[in-house]
Amino acid sequence: KSECIYTKHMCLDGKQINLEIYDPCSQPRQGKLSLTDELHWADGFVIVYDISDRASFAVAKALLYRIRECQSGASKRASESAVVLVGNKQDLCHIREVGWEEGQKLALDYKCQFCELSAAEHNQEVATMFTKLLKNIPSNSKGKEKRRPSGSKSMA
Repeated sequence: KSECIYTKHMCLDGKQINLEIYDPCSQPRQGKLSLTDELHWADGFVIVYDISDRASFAVAKALLYRIRECQSGASKRASESAVVLVGNKQDLCHIREVGWEEGQKLALDYKCQFCELSAAEHNQEVATMFTKLLKNIPSNSKGKEKRRPSGSKSMA
């Protein structure tokens, strides 16, 4: 299986960080997206749904459930992965199917950050979201399978 991994180098609080971003949604898959492998190596998760597509919100909810279920199960870790729920396509608010309040409530229910943005129109909002998420990842993510060299952060 070919992975779709984007690499980004950035500076955070004076430290160089090598960010690996795995995009499972860009890969054609049979059945449901389970994130089984990614749950073991990712330091953080960015779960994105389209505010103009209720079905994508349902998928986001299922993914949040899967992440938290795994963290509270047998593979419980010293610290939970940082997670942010993102309502994308804010520029399409005129055909919105998922309200801001629904996204906020889901994020509260699953104890994760929440934001709405338009990746197409405001890429600075995307950068800000990643920076906030990175600040919530402990610098020593113990108990994770090593997928990357020291000094790197991985997200799914």
